[in-house]
Amino acid sequence: MFQKIRTRLLLNNLLVFSLVLASAAIAVRLVFLQNIKQQATARLIAVGQGISSEAELDSDGILEVEDEFREQAPLYEYHSFEWFTLEGELVENIGGFPLNTPLDTQVVSGFRQLGENQSLFVTLPVMDEDTTGGQIGYVRVSQLLVELEETVRQLDIGLGAGVLVATALASIGVLWLNKQSMKPIEESFQRLKQFTADASHELRSPLMAISSNAEVSMKYSDGMRPGDRDAMLSILSATEQMTRLTEDLLLLARADQIPTVKLAPVNLSSVLEELSKLYRSQAAEKEIQIITDIKPNLLVQGDSMDLTRAFTNLLQNAIRYTRPGGKIELSLRRTGDWLHVAIKDTGIGIAKEGLEKVFERFWQADGARKFDNRGAGLGLSITQAVVQKYGGRITVTSDVGVGSCFVVDLPIGFSTSKRQ
Repeated sequence: MFQKIRTRLLLNNLLVFSLVLASAAIAVRLVFLQNIKQQATARLIAVGQGISSEAELDSDGILEVEDEFREQAPLYEYHSFEWFTLEGELVENIGGFPLNTPLDTQVVSGFRQLGENQSLFVTLPVMDEDTTGGQIGYVRVSQLLVELEETVRQLDIGLGAGVLVATALASIGVLWLNKQSMKPIEESFQRLKQFTADASHELRSPLMAISSNAEVSMKYSDGMRPGDRDAMLSILSATEQMTRLTEDLLLLARADQIPTVKLAPVNLSSVLEELSKLYRSQAAEKEIQIITDIKPNLLVQGDSMDLTRAFTNLLQNAIRYTRPGGKIELSLRRTGDWLHVAIKDTGIGIAKEGLEKVFERFWQADGARKFDNRGAGLGLSITQAVVQKYGGRITVTSDVGVGSCFVVDLPIGFSTSKRQ
């Protein structure tokens, strides 16, 4: 039980820690990417401002690029330069990565996708500083962001590796913290279990004495007043109920204290056949039909007494909460390395909100208490403890007014180990 709690705490803590780290990594990536793009834009504007003077009007008033810049252009790796007239007509482009799109003077800078890479561009005016001093055209400078994309890729690898390493290291710390935080809880639970076991054990003797004296009184009841006889019957009934309760509590208290489980081959087919025969007459009194589909000679590793107790609880509950005229279906079959037992009834059913609590100790649905209040709410807890003790699992599906189906899966082979 505590192992499941520790595992759940570990997973929840690691999930929260990983989400916080991932959120921080994403925030760092976004801020870094924004800053590096701003820096790249500033550098490209500086390049554009530096070459804007490399164009002038010729004698015919046409914009042309100086030959000196043509020789320097190959030095600008991953850059392209496009010159336009004031009307937006392309005059010339230099470089191997031009945008080849119409000039939009309203967009000063931006990003475009060129194949597998992004391209950053800026558009700047070209001024005639020698003659008129006015604007004579535009220059658009673009740059493939190969280096920036490689930097971002390396950043992503570093952040991803950092999150994984930090999560792995945090798991060690979380395990230690969980162990420390669960230690006082486990100790308190062990003391509570020990107290329950001791109290249940000590109650058996006085209950046995009460029951014996009440039975003797009933045996020699000559001269006993009718009221006294009814009182003795009530005492016997209450004592029997208390005895069953203490036995159930003692069994549950000792369930997790057994370090090893003694295993032996158990013919589960025979166990279920005997139970169906045993309770067929009780079911017949309520006009309930028990239908069996039990495959023969199916063996499971376990303890016959434990398994009989577990399936007795399920069958008794099915009879108890099934209305007269209903039916109970009991089936057993093998699926791979598992034995699959299903007990389906046409009883009062369980509400959906109660399905998660049905195996809790002392819990009973309101409808069940009104229908039959003789139970203490420990039968299903005992069944679950026995099933889990042998490495199995138990599930339930139910609809109110339709019925319930309890399914038990038990592994055919089970290695002994202490189950927490």
